[in-house]
Amino acid sequence: MLKAYTDLNQIVTLKGAHQKDGRSLLPADLSIVSNGAIVFDEVKILWVGETDRFPSQYRPLAQSLKGHVLTPELVDSHTHLVFRGDRAQEYADRLNGVSYEQIAQRGGGILYTARMTNEASPEELFRDACERLERIHSYGVGTIEIKSGYGLNFDRELELSLTIDRLKKKYQNRIRIFNTYLAAHDVPASFSDSTAYLRSVVLPLLEKLAPSGIIDAVDIFHEKNYFSTADVHLLFSRSQELGIPRKIHADELNDNGGAGLAADHEALSADHLLKISEAGITALAASSTVATLLPGTAFFLGKPLAPARKLLDAGARVAIASDFNPGSCHCDNLLLVASLAAAQLKLNQSELWASITLNAAAALGMKNQGALIPGMAPRFSLFRTDSVSHVTYNWGRNLSVTLP
Repeated sequence: MLKAYTDLNQIVTLKGAHQKDGRSLLPADLSIVSNGAIVFDEVKILWVGETDRFPSQYRPLAQSLKGHVLTPELVDSHTHLVFRGDRAQEYADRLNGVSYEQIAQRGGGILYTARMTNEASPEELFRDACERLERIHSYGVGTIEIKSGYGLNFDRELELSLTIDRLKKKYQNRIRIFNTYLAAHDVPASFSDSTAYLRSVVLPLLEKLAPSGIIDAVDIFHEKNYFSTADVHLLFSRSQELGIPRKIHADELNDNGGAGLAADHEALSADHLLKISEAGITALAASSTVATLLPGTAFFLGKPLAPARKLLDAGARVAIASDFNPGSCHCDNLLLVASLAAAQLKLNQSELWASITLNAAAALGMKNQGALIPGMAPRFSLFRTDSVSHVTYNWGRNLSVTLP
């Protein structure tokens, strides 16, 4: 079915950013069309331009959206939203001087959330996730990645992956969900080491899930006291054989060479990167792997931000995601996180918007969205405001509205 919107104050097409593969962007690469109009069907965008030049054959379809701004759909490419329980006390402890690592060593952190998640019923987990998804969607986010990883045993990790698939089916007409397998999130105390857990739980479950086709990517927390470089090679080699894309939690707490590993394995993205080395920056810039920054986590943990400007200036593709989770970033508002971080990361407007649309989509392997140009998927976010500048200027205000 054909649809058409006209009289939009602005359409942020990101045509210039798309032509540059999301790299080395200038402010003009927003490629804004003022008094814009757009025509599309269920599959692709057919025409974009000024309302004054709107093709006459589409006039009967036109819906005026004067007073609104249309952008590529917001994409949150890194979340952990299927969980039970909160870690508010841990946040208070960190404010009082206890480190993230110390909290984990005394049984908090990921292992605490895993305990709470294992005690919940599947319906409780599904219901909580639906509530979170509805709230996130209300901010204008239409594509979202959801990771498993709070089960940390075969049966519950299987259940979490199936729960994400259930969410994907429930919301398929409204929200595009990307199902990431992160059973390699932490190592349960019952295992002697990370490799033993990987071989006993992570790899066997991956083998079980792979034929169903529900897993969109494999992820691993590559970090000291979590999963080693050898573990990454083991998991990524098998996932490649199974035809499943790869993502990695890299260089967050230490420089572990995770960015280089991501590039070597042609991962979709390397995420966090607070401690990335110059060599890691060079490796990502020369690769197709997206550098996904999670500034909300740095804010939440009180740590310095990732070196976005170095990554951008080197030519890397940079995305921003919320990292919404119960422990290290309990903030589900991608637009708020990106708006707060932009000045600190020294992003221009094109870099900011590409990081939560075009490049964020690339971090999920979705090459057909992120720019409003003919041939791309018709995935939009709509804001009731006069200009795109107001969207990120009004911190904490939700200007998103439902598409007609």
